[in-house]
Amino acid sequence: MKRTSIITVNFNQPAVTLDFLKSIRLHTTLSEVEVILVDNGSREDHSAVFLKEYPELVYISSAKNLGFAGGNNLGIEKAKGEYLLFLNNDTEITGNLVSELSGALEENQEIGLISPLLLYFDAPDVIQYAGSTKMNYITCRNSTIGIMETDRGQYDTQYRETAFCHGAAMMCRKADLKTAGLMDENFFLYYEELDWCEKFKKAGKKIWFTGRTKVYHKESMSVGKESSIKTYFMTRNRMLFIRRNTGWLNTLLFSLYYMGIASPKQILMYIRKNRKDLIKWVFLGLKWNFTHSKDSNDLGFKI
Repeated sequence: MKRTSIITVNFNQPAVTLDFLKSIRLHTTLSEVEVILVDNGSREDHSAVFLKEYPELVYISSAKNLGFAGGNNLGIEKAKGEYLLFLNNDTEITGNLVSELSGALEENQEIGLISPLLLYFDAPDVIQYAGSTKMNYITCRNSTIGIMETDRGQYDTQYRETAFCHGAAMMCRKADLKTAGLMDENFFLYYEELDWCEKFKKAGKKIWFTGRTKVYHKESMSVGKESSIKTYFMTRNRMLFIRRNTGWLNTLLFSLYYMGIASPKQILMYIRKNRKDLIKWVFLGLKWNFTHSKDSNDLGFKI
């Protein structure tokens, strides 16, 4: 039986992470999975509590916050499973998650990354993700299929190729990382899973969605709280994603759109919301792309 390594990252969320571990214990067996928890520079050490809940846990402590990609990459280094299942620590799983995702990879060698149906934990009949549409690389925009729809089972039998996976829950083969590579850590927050999907596509693999299994995500249905770190990395990484995954002409056209239309629109929104403090972070996110190479590890933001 091929084993799956479940990798999750904790950053100052001990209670949520404990619920996650309870969910894993309830819905999986030790012969089926190993669980790897990367504590990503948390302020307090809760390893004893985590290990009490899940004694078989592979616990990794990082002295600094490495971001979503860096934390997961650290987990990959220790993973022994043939399949890697990346789950946000604010998710709770269902009983057939591991078997459905690993079974899909087993039967279809073209699949590189696969995500399940995602539902909101606090509103379990509301869909967060059922796949995604293709990217418009001039605007760097696409849509999430099914988002905010009431779940009536309309995606339960769907099993198909999609444009991008969802970072909260996705599985791949460890062996495929030899060609696709790891997640790029210079994104730190946002767009890293989209970039990783592009890497898999370039390696000749496909991105897949299955509605045959689901995950409940504790993310709020409302728009997340605006902050300097969110504004900066969303601005910076949207352009970085295009620079890394398209040619010079597309990058030029996107840059004209982004600086001439999208960013001014964002700034006007902040003015209307009386969040003028965030405007400088839009400019700093744009500036980074003109002062750094697309492979630079300098985040330009003090974490």
